[in-house]
Amino acid sequence: MRELFDEVAGKSPLDPREASRKSSRTPLRNRFYKTTGVSEEAGSFAVTLDGKTVRTPGKRPLAAPVRSLAEAMAAEWDAQKETIDPMSMPLTRLANSVIDGVADDVPAVADDIAKYVGSDLLFYRASFPDALIARQGEHWDPVLRWAAEDRGAHFILTEGIMHIQQPEAAIAAMQARLPEDAWRVAALHVVTTVTGSALLALALNEKAVTDTHVWTAAHVDEDWNAEKWGVDDEVAARRVARQRDFDAAVQVLKALS
Repeated sequence: MRELFDEVAGKSPLDPREASRKSSRTPLRNRFYKTTGVSEEAGSFAVTLDGKTVRTPGKRPLAAPVRSLAEAMAAEWDAQKETIDPMSMPLTRLANSVIDGVADDVPAVADDIAKYVGSDLLFYRASFPDALIARQGEHWDPVLRWAAEDRGAHFILTEGIMHIQQPEAAIAAMQARLPEDAWRVAALHVVTTVTGSALLALALNEKAVTDTHVWTAAHVDEDWNAEKWGVDDEVAARRVARQRDFDAAVQVLKALS
């Protein structure tokens, strides 16, 4: 069962877009098991198929630190029909990533999240029209206020997309908020890459905002364009795929809170 995720997950499945591209080239395997379950092993909770522990692409037990996550992964396996579609199993893919990759080098993944802080989505504002400017402020400013008032991180805003250098003290203040456990760091990495904002991810992790707020805030510009010009089917399909990964990451953060 390990090879089911080799091509989809690869070495770094934290980027949902890359996983999606690989999945489109990978033939689906037939379902070969009848029952799914969860067993407790050495303080963690492993997913089982017909009583046997599932293995990750790295041949490690597919296990979670809390039972609820293992049960959710088992439910993903149970929901498969005649064939097994890894892209319909975002929590399992995220777990594979944590177990085979992130757990071996948490600081490197945390550093990757930290890189987003210096060029966060929330810093770059529209110059027109006024309605879009107001909508960005409505959804983005509460997170910036949280960073400033609760974390002492004061950032500079600009119009357009030209890079602006942020204060090192502000960046350091937010980097200091990154967790150290592999599961939470991996979940935050997914939220960050899906939304383009480490600040949204960190605010979500500290319960300063809800996951609904984060998702809406991340798509202010996209939703504005859709309202004015209509929905692009390809963009909409990518958004659905991104939301699956986002929801799985949120599930991890909630389970570990």
